[in-house]
Amino acid sequence: MTLWIPITLAAALFQTLRFMLQRQLSLGTLSAGGATLARFMYSAPLVAVLIVIYMGATGQDWPRFGATFWVYGAAGGLAQILATVATVMLFQARNFAVGITFKKTEVMQAVLVGWVLLGDTVSGLGFAAIGLGLVGVLLLSAPPELVRVGWRDMANRSVGLGLGAGLLFAVSGVCYRGASLSLGMEDPLARAGLTLSAVTAMQFTAMVIWLRWRDPGQVRAVWDARRVAVWVGLMSMLGSFCWFTAFTLQNAAYVNAVGQVELVLSALASVIVFREAISAREWLGMGVLLGSILMLIAVI
Repeated sequence: MTLWIPITLAAALFQTLRFMLQRQLSLGTLSAGGATLARFMYSAPLVAVLIVIYMGATGQDWPRFGATFWVYGAAGGLAQILATVATVMLFQARNFAVGITFKKTEVMQAVLVGWVLLGDTVSGLGFAAIGLGLVGVLLLSAPPELVRVGWRDMANRSVGLGLGAGLLFAVSGVCYRGASLSLGMEDPLARAGLTLSAVTAMQFTAMVIWLRWRDPGQVRAVWDARRVAVWVGLMSMLGSFCWFTAFTLQNAAYVNAVGQVELVLSALASVIVFREAISAREWLGMGVLLGSILMLIAVI
């Protein structure tokens, strides 16, 4: 088996575990902002230590962190913070599997953003896949108790949070790539580690400042919840490292295709761990959306 495949599967597993823990925290004593802070508070110091050890062990010179790096890094970090907050808020409104499925629209939205802003070419099959994805979103959009669903049902808070999270995760991924490439280093692991370390440090600082101003009790609450929150940080670090590594070993389209196993893991977690009921329409919607994403990845 090619090495990038098990690494991608591990990335999807770590990411699912991280979101499961964040959902658990958000339904307890932490707000959506507090659950988001937990991701960065316990990963930023560990990432910084590991990259310093790696750079020393490999004997590499530290790169120049120019303005381009910090602009891309800050923009990507902010987008990821907002996307994570939106995802955690969505978990409070819908079940875990539906929340993760909405988040996965980032694949479709990244293609659309590239087409609108950068003029990237999108084939007819690509637009067909996006159209199929909209059908999946429609099936997932309304609360499960509704029998009939129309396009008007897409205008609700859950859809806004889900599509917003997907778009922001897509933006953060593009920005992180721009920041990493601006370092001009040949070692992809060093580029990834340095970018991850700088961004998580900025995110941790920004979240602490924001919460101290808007919701000061949450910083203390994240510390009090450290027995669970520390695992959020660890899963976040491991997941990010695996994603970065997989992208250095294989084409991003293939990595994203294998990464869709996260939808299966989220469905299992929703039913087995959280004991949540998933309606037949939600199962259908998740299946349609998964099909559209795999179709889109196959043609881009």
